[in-house]
Amino acid sequence: MAMLLNSVRRSPLNPSKAVHYAARTLSTTSQIYAQAQVKSKKTLARPGVKNIVLVEGVRTPFLLSGTAYADLMPHDLARAALQGLLHKTSLPKDAVDYIIYGTVIQEVKTSNVAREAALGAGFSDKIPAHTVTMACISSNQAMTTSAGMIAAGQCDAVVAGGVEFMSDVPIRHSRKMRKTMLALNRAKTLGQRLSLIGSIRMAHLSPELPAVAEFSTAETMGHSADRLAAAFGVSRLEQDDFALRSHSLAKKAQEEGLLQDVIAFKVPGRDIVSKDNGIRPSSKEQMAKLKPAFVKPHGTVTAANSSFLTDGASAVLIMSEEKALAMGYKPKAYLRDFVYVSQDPKDQLLLGPTYATPKVLDRAGLTMDDIDVFEFHEAFAGQIMANLKAMDSDWFAQTYMGRKVKVGTPPMEKFNLWGGSLSLGHPFGATGCRLVTTVAHRLQKEGGQYGLVAACAAGGQGHGMLIEAYPQ
Repeated sequence: MAMLLNSVRRSPLNPSKAVHYAARTLSTTSQIYAQAQVKSKKTLARPGVKNIVLVEGVRTPFLLSGTAYADLMPHDLARAALQGLLHKTSLPKDAVDYIIYGTVIQEVKTSNVAREAALGAGFSDKIPAHTVTMACISSNQAMTTSAGMIAAGQCDAVVAGGVEFMSDVPIRHSRKMRKTMLALNRAKTLGQRLSLIGSIRMAHLSPELPAVAEFSTAETMGHSADRLAAAFGVSRLEQDDFALRSHSLAKKAQEEGLLQDVIAFKVPGRDIVSKDNGIRPSSKEQMAKLKPAFVKPHGTVTAANSSFLTDGASAVLIMSEEKALAMGYKPKAYLRDFVYVSQDPKDQLLLGPTYATPKVLDRAGLTMDDIDVFEFHEAFAGQIMANLKAMDSDWFAQTYMGRKVKVGTPPMEKFNLWGGSLSLGHPFGATGCRLVTTVAHRLQKEGGQYGLVAACAAGGQGHGMLIEAYPQ
């Protein structure tokens, strides 16, 4: 990391560039739409390859953990998303071939949450379902697995989704206590049981709390984000400016009714929830008062410029184009191509977008200039800023990526214009579907042709996907 820090600072990268765009006056929606025009670029359809389409995408409102969803279970949220998808599409409950869900922190009672949610939502019990996990790109994996099954001819229609429930995460007994309890279960005599009970000490009662930390490095993601921001010279002000941008754009999108994927959900015993509750535009002055959350006392990552613990679920209907049209659907977008990447989980934990973006563009024969809509996952403002600086560095491209020239940065007038994970929330397993659905909706609204989704994930992994607008 020291080498990365010194070399990036010596590179021709302009550290103030991000401040310039972060402080830039936000364009109004009307200006954005007035500037947008329908493109006449080549299509990414390939001869002999099935066209795979996104028919619809929905999500529950994303809520701060510990709020209105606090008394539910993960499958309750996943079921609500699936029921919302059924309602929005009028899809017959036996019309899909498979269901795949992504999640990260699994509830032990519903380890295959995809199956439990599908049954609860009323899908036919003849439809197989399985659950995948790939950290923050778990629902991305659910979607690409669905696309692969359709491309292979195994299925014509698949529902993919994701769910995360941070209000009630599994908390384990200590290992010594678990061993003692298992031994008690096997004990044959009263004497054996009393002996085992007598061996319990106070230290055995200390619980093991879950942590958003890397198993391989034992470092929390927030701590890694702080180090990454420092390595790329990302200031606290830059991070706060970007976070404020995210919340401001999300608030605007919410007020203008642009977040069409959000479905109302009647929480049992509570009122109907119909919108995300983490969107809270603040002021630079208020944000500046917060103390560092991870690297103390001199870190730059705070609660205000980080994504928050979130409860929520999402679901998308993916079909072959032929099947969708035969059922009378008008698809929203084509799912064209995707890549997964992986790099050093210690010093490059959150640089997935930097590595995934050029790789997926190269596969499709596109450049950054061809992309009309960018939706990047915002784990931390510092993570986004570091990725943008890495993408704008010839030195980084040559030293770490084996590329002759830099990737280039997305224009801010195309980037996360309806807010992002910093403001909308980030249920780990559900964010990928939100990103893809948002790209589809923005392409329709803005008249663009190509959209790019990119995300980082624990383990030093990342994902990139190209989406093409469906002809209107």
